[in-house]
Amino acid sequence: MASHYSLNLNASLTTEQQATLEDHALISALQRAEAGAYETLIQRFQAPVYNLAWRLLDNPADAGDVVQEVFLKVFRNVDNFRGDSSLRTWIYRIAVNESHNKRRWLFRHRKGETAIDDIFPADDNREAPLVDTGETPFDFTMNREAQLLLEEGLAAISPAFRTALVLREIEELSYEEIAHILDISMGTVKSRIVRGREALRCYLANRINPANSLEMARGPVKWGLEAGNIK
Repeated sequence: MASHYSLNLNASLTTEQQATLEDHALISALQRAEAGAYETLIQRFQAPVYNLAWRLLDNPADAGDVVQEVFLKVFRNVDNFRGDSSLRTWIYRIAVNESHNKRRWLFRHRKGETAIDDIFPADDNREAPLVDTGETPFDFTMNREAQLLLEEGLAAISPAFRTALVLREIEELSYEEIAHILDISMGTVKSRIVRGREALRCYLANRINPANSLEMARGPVKWGLEAGNIK
């Protein structure tokens, strides 16, 4: 049975402070190779990492491959973790990098497709800033059919835009966390999110027939879908 690395040393701690203490306790246990620490890590992050990779790659088998690579890298590099970011941010950065590596490999083996590096060169300053003045595609409460359509739209837009949107809208990470995970500037993060929202909005507008009975009411999207259940 996995050990639970949970602390409650001070009831006045904020949720963020409590999470930080728990991260430090788990990392220390991993670095000491304590029994149950790795199992605890996997139980905590396996499903989130799988769901993130699934949305970035739109393929359950590829997402499963990424999960394996992510935890292998975590296990091999945990001794080098110095706490410059949260444990989640560190693991998500590995997951995003591995997902992009997987996508690059797939692009090299699929004729006629363009690699992400060809779309977004290293010079991120080329991305002009935009002002987002409209409501986003996520500003809706939708039924299951519309949720599936939104997932389809995410899979259709540029991988760089998709990654930024997933981290912001679904994983609810801060701009600072996303910038750290993607190793880009805050301005580039905001630019990709704005452009991603616009690309997704256009995709949905083209796919939705106003005569259909699909109703979209303003409010937060209900992400009831999980990419998969991992036993």
